[in-house]
Amino acid sequence: MRPDEEKLWAIGAHLGPLLIGLFAPLLVWLICKDRSAFLDRSAKEALNMQISYAIYGLVAGFSILLLVGVILLPLVLLAWFVLVIVGTVRAANLEEWEYPLIFRLVS
Repeated sequence: MRPDEEKLWAIGAHLGPLLIGLFAPLLVWLICKDRSAFLDRSAKEALNMQISYAIYGLVAGFSILLLVGVILLPLVLLAWFVLVIVGTVRAANLEEWEYPLIFRLVS
């Protein structure tokens, strides 16, 4: 796969969740995992990030009942947004990057 194609797919894996959520990195991974080692790793990392932050969001959402979530949920959403942007910039530069504080469920 050409580097410009890899870049486009990697950007889609990291930025796509802003539009279609968890399905963007999943689709990129399923389509491109055998075509590019970089895309395999990048899409799996983005997928793991989306799964992790979905779990964090659910926990923060339920913790609203304890009033902790009133502060926690906006922080989780802000961290998710910032990390999506950082991951997209790194992917646009064709850099390997690991999201901090995520579960590596898809390997």
